[in-house]
Amino acid sequence: MHSCFTRHWPLRQLITASSLVALVACAEKPTAADATPLQTSKANAPAVLTPAQPLQIDQNLAIQPTMSFDEWQAGFRNQALQAGIRADVFDKAFAGVTPDMSVVKADRSQPEFSRPVWEYLEGAISNARVRKGQSLLTQYAAELQRIEQQYGVDRQALVAVWGMESNFGQFQGSQSVIRSLATLAYEGRRPTFAQNQLLAALQILQQGDITPERMLGSWAGAMGQTQFMPTTYNTHAVDFDGDGRRDIWTSPTDALASAAHYLQSSGWQRGQPWGYEVVLGSNFDYALADPSIRKSLVQWQALGLKLPDGTPLPVAASQQQASLILPAGYRGPAFLVLDNFRAVLKYNNSTSYALAINLLADRFKGAGYIVGSWPRTDLPLSRSERIELQTLLSARQYDAGAPDGIIGANTRKAIRSAQQALGWPADGYPTHELLNSLRQP
Repeated sequence: MHSCFTRHWPLRQLITASSLVALVACAEKPTAADATPLQTSKANAPAVLTPAQPLQIDQNLAIQPTMSFDEWQAGFRNQALQAGIRADVFDKAFAGVTPDMSVVKADRSQPEFSRPVWEYLEGAISNARVRKGQSLLTQYAAELQRIEQQYGVDRQALVAVWGMESNFGQFQGSQSVIRSLATLAYEGRRPTFAQNQLLAALQILQQGDITPERMLGSWAGAMGQTQFMPTTYNTHAVDFDGDGRRDIWTSPTDALASAAHYLQSSGWQRGQPWGYEVVLGSNFDYALADPSIRKSLVQWQALGLKLPDGTPLPVAASQQQASLILPAGYRGPAFLVLDNFRAVLKYNNSTSYALAINLLADRFKGAGYIVGSWPRTDLPLSRSERIELQTLLSARQYDAGAPDGIIGANTRKAIRSAQQALGWPADGYPTHELLNSLRQP
């Protein structure tokens, strides 16, 4: 899921389970297919770190390990053995392992700029990816039929996840999962999370599904063609091809079935729509466009919502509760989203990611084209601008919460209050226009 530490929410269980992750629901991470390997900077880190050598971290990054890696490893070894890991499994996994500075830097990095949602979607739903996915739907038709029957997850959605997570298995990450997680556990910012993932990785090795040298993934420890974190692997990976191993690295069948198992547990309903693009009526109350607000399609229709061609909503098609989302504010396309959309959010808690998965799945069937136009001149705020916006909102007594650059529920509420005071559409979307208005004395 590129790997931002936020790639899978609970999927990367607990990656976002707290502020632990600055997993920005609105911050668009690249897909794994777009990611490039991180290179350790020779100017800032030793090329080789001996186990007894202290980890040198830029002082601006604040947290410094309090012991050598050797000391940390000895302590963690005791914990692992007490948790049931065999000594030979641990020692083989950790043979030659040293901290990886590229992992530390990736974990601490907070990109200043994010791609606009329309650019993200265009990259995710490229013609090449659509063609490749359609070809694989044919190639794996028999396996996908069996997976659909067992887990009740539509095959197009599974192939869309496969394409987004690893470009159909081509980009799975090339870093040692044990080394990456050991580094994260040692360097001290999220030790409990990283140690839990590391212990889960050791359990996978002990089960014999993979060997340490082949257990490769992203810098954050996400593994295989589905980019599962180790804890998620332990709860949801399956051996669907019957070879005795749960192999999400080299077996597309196991990888697809494992993703199906996860989406099934997240509430996916086979054959149900994920949502609809809609157009809003005049004088619509944009404050209703919030994931926390759910109404029936009948209720939304009564508020003036229609399909893009002007026809009524398919109110008989689903009794589910729908939420209205405006990924680019009131100037851009609008979508009513249902339970299958929410199931994808549990894989990766990003609205843009869930849109990409579902639109890509539709595109495999010849649909999935957005009718509304994107406000292409309205570029997203940078991280520092988002922090400034939050600070200014709170200074005006609109409580935006901690100025962290993450546009969450508190910040959206504060933005709406400011927009309402200005007489603007209160869509809760951060814009340069609002920022410039708040900058005025």
